[in-house]
Amino acid sequence: MLTRGGADTPARRRWFAAGLAALLTLAVTPARAAADPGGSCTPDQVDCDVWDDDPGIPGGGPGGPGGGGGSGNGGAAPKCQWNGRAIPCHDDVLGWFNNADGCYYKLASAQADAPPGKQWYQLTCNGGDLGSMRQELLDGPPDGYGAPPDPEELARRALASISLLPPRASVAPRRSKGPGLVGLPVWMWASRGASYFGPLTASASDRGLTVTITANVTRTVWHMDRNLDVECAGPGTPYRANGPLAGSASPDCGLPNGYPKAGIYQVYATTFWTVEWTSSGGERGVIAQSRESGVIPVQINERQVVTR
Repeated sequence: MLTRGGADTPARRRWFAAGLAALLTLAVTPARAAADPGGSCTPDQVDCDVWDDDPGIPGGGPGGPGGGGGSGNGGAAPKCQWNGRAIPCHDDVLGWFNNADGCYYKLASAQADAPPGKQWYQLTCNGGDLGSMRQELLDGPPDGYGAPPDPEELARRALASISLLPPRASVAPRRSKGPGLVGLPVWMWASRGASYFGPLTASASDRGLTVTITANVTRTVWHMDRNLDVECAGPGTPYRANGPLAGSASPDCGLPNGYPKAGIYQVYATTFWTVEWTSSGGERGVIAQSRESGVIPVQINERQVVTR
């Protein structure tokens, strides 16, 4: 079993085995740092930035939604596991992992005498415990030995290499600049740019397979109140108090008739990303992601009617 702490650690035993293997075979490639083959994308972005004078609580909206999570962030389950933890399916020193028995298999470089049709394999069991190394005479490798990488895992590895940033949201009116009035238009918009709306591209390769991803925001949902959402196709148009559209409704993202009653509304936006991937082997797929902005308080007052 692998142990934690103390002088005899898995890492120490791993490097010891690399040296031992070199002595046995006279030529062994040094072990590379093992990475989670799943390469799932990290959903909890720490670079949330809200473009507002009074941003409130980043990542939290009415009803307490979490920040930066969203759909499709969990990732596919890793293909190779031992004792509940993900491990590399392939290791340069140990070979290929077999989930059925928890051993890495590698064809022995020095083949001793063997009956026809059989070969010697070096096994490292207990999920890569270097104290369990031994050689066995087998008819052939176990199922899954030398299997190509999973293309979706490579897609998620590529996704982890880029940043899908939360939207930098703005609203007019907003409390920090002054209250709005019941029934008057409300504008919403977010900063443009590839990191906020796409397109973003990346690729990852492993064992002769390359997967390329393209990420785009396909829709933006503005949460205007507990039971009031507005969906916009793009980032929206910034409001200019001295612009030609001042006082009128937003041309592409807003509440044309404003809020129906006075109050302080907690507004935030969610961008929904579609990450499309294609592999050099012809496979295709889609990974869904979402990102949330911080909260922007919007104060709406009643109209004052003056009579004589």
